[in-house]
Amino acid sequence: MLYLHSAPIFAARGIKRPYSFLIKAGFTHHAAKIILNGNTRIFRLDHIEDLCRVLVCEPNDLLAWKPDQNVQYAAHNPLEKLRVYGNERTLNETLASMPFSELKKVTKDFLNLGKEEPLD
Repeated sequence: MLYLHSAPIFAARGIKRPYSFLIKAGFTHHAAKIILNGNTRIFRLDHIEDLCRVLVCEPNDLLAWKPDQNVQYAAHNPLEKLRVYGNERTLNETLASMPFSELKKVTKDFLNLGKEEPLD
């Protein structure tokens, strides 16, 4: 079953009050509840597009998949890419648990992303 799995994106973006964020972004109270509940079987494509716009993500980032126990799936089913395994940590959790020396290295590498390397 496909479902909306927006909580990790809100956490990664540092959004502590997703409901308020969605209301301020123009979603109705009803739509915000449906999006945050994640149990809906029907969702509007314009809501997905608006979510992607305000969260700066792709539709696949918002969707997760849980296989139905009564259905046989082919090996290497592409839906496997959307399966959530429950051991995902947020960036803040990862950084908080990282040794300081490693954190400095990661920060330096991150800040150097996109900079051109000198030609030999």
